[in-house]
Amino acid sequence: MPFNNSISKYDWQYIVTGFLLISVFIFTDLIGVIDKKYFYFVPRLISDQPYRVFTSIVTHADLNHLLSNLGGIIITRYFLMRLGIKSRFFYFKFVFICSFLNFFIIWAYEKILSYFNIYPNYASLGFSGIIYALFGFLLLTSLYGKKYFLGKEIGFKSNYEVQRMSKIICLIGLSFSFLPGISLLGHLSGFITGCFLFLI
Repeated sequence: MPFNNSISKYDWQYIVTGFLLISVFIFTDLIGVIDKKYFYFVPRLISDQPYRVFTSIVTHADLNHLLSNLGGIIITRYFLMRLGIKSRFFYFKFVFICSFLNFFIIWAYEKILSYFNIYPNYASLGFSGIIYALFGFLLLTSLYGKKYFLGKEIGFKSNYEVQRMSKIICLIGLSFSFLPGISLLGHLSGFITGCFLFLI
C-alpha cells in the first residue's frame, strides 16, 4: 500500500505536544522564569503535589534531553501514519491515560520497596516515559493490528516494516536506559504501560 508522509489532519496533536515541550523548556531553561524543581516527579512529594505527575513529563533536564524526546515524537508519528491511524484524538488520549498508568506502576514499585524499608530518593522528568509507552503499544500493534482504542475506532493495521523498526528501537532504547542519569524505571514503566494499553 502506498504511503503518503505529507501533512495530515492528525498532525495538530504532535505539533501541540512539541510546542508545549519547547515552550516549557524556554520558560525553565532559557528565560528561567520557572524553577524546574517545582515540576520534577519526586515520589515523596506526589501525595501533596499531585500536579507533578503531569508537569514532570513536559520538563526536560537539558537541550539534548528535549531534542531526543522531540525526535521520539517524530518517530512515533511516522509509525502511527504507517499503521493507518484513523483517529483525531488518539495521541492526546494515549498521553493522558499513560501519565496516570506510569505513575501507578512507579507507585506500586515504590510501595513494594517500602515494605522492605527501602525508600528511593530521586527526581525524574521528561517525555520519554510516554514515548516508550507508545513504542510498546506500537510494537504489539504492528504485530497484530488494533481496530479500537477505548471504544473508538483507530484503524491500525499490522505492518512488518513498523514491527521490525520498533523492535530495533525498543532494544537499543532499553539498553541505553541502563546508562547513568537515565531513568530505567521510567522507561520500563512506560513500555509496560504501552503494552497494557494495547490489551484493553
